[in-house]
Amino acid sequence: GIAAMQLAPAERAHLAERLLVSLDEDDEILAAWVAEAERRGDAFDRGEMGAIDFDEAIAQARARITNRRAA
Repeated sequence: GIAAMQLAPAERAHLAERLLVSLDEDDEILAAWVAEAERRGDAFDRGEMGAIDFDEAIAQARARITNRRAA
């Protein structure tokens, strides 16, 4: 996978935009993806979180969305 968090902030933002455009999901799920991406980016910038493998990040986000739907 890609270590997306090692990209420069502008590159991460561009990647996130491309990912969001590629998703065919409803607004609530899209908002959850955006919020999670922003949370991770902020934590990484503050040094609270190391770089995470892109595939792992996607798997974790999907799991959270699935859990929210089941709740």
